[in-house]
Amino acid sequence: MTDLDFMSAALDQARAAAAAGEVPIGAVVVQEGQIIARGQNRVLRDNDPTAHAEVVVLRAAAAALNNYRLNGVTLYATLEPCSMCAGAIIHARIDRLVYAAADPKAGACGSVLSVLNHPQLNHQLLVDQGILADDSAELLRSFFRERR
Repeated sequence: MTDLDFMSAALDQARAAAAAGEVPIGAVVVQEGQIIARGQNRVLRDNDPTAHAEVVVLRAAAAALNNYRLNGVTLYATLEPCSMCAGAIIHARIDRLVYAAADPKAGACGSVLSVLNHPQLNHQLLVDQGILADDSAELLRSFFRERR
């Protein structure tokens, strides 16, 4: 499978979140070419301000690997992570982050803040962006347009 396939799987999670009335953001964690965890926004359903798709999928991946350190994995997210999620990604020791659309309002991977790969942090990771960005952005626009 390719980055495109994995991001498509993350978008499937985002669509499922939208169908449940959540902001449509999804994520998957991949290890050795296999999806080991899937997550989507669950803030409203769980009454949990930390239940962003990235945190949900990190929790699922940690449970799947029976380890809070997630070395050797890639996280695919449909939107640039916020500062909370970027911090969790650092603490989990993710090797690579791939996100679709930039978030000009709360993105912490360069759009608003640059939390990842700060030179004073002891963990550095690869960051790629833009795969299926238009699809992710349109899903978000449509979701919010319907709510206005």
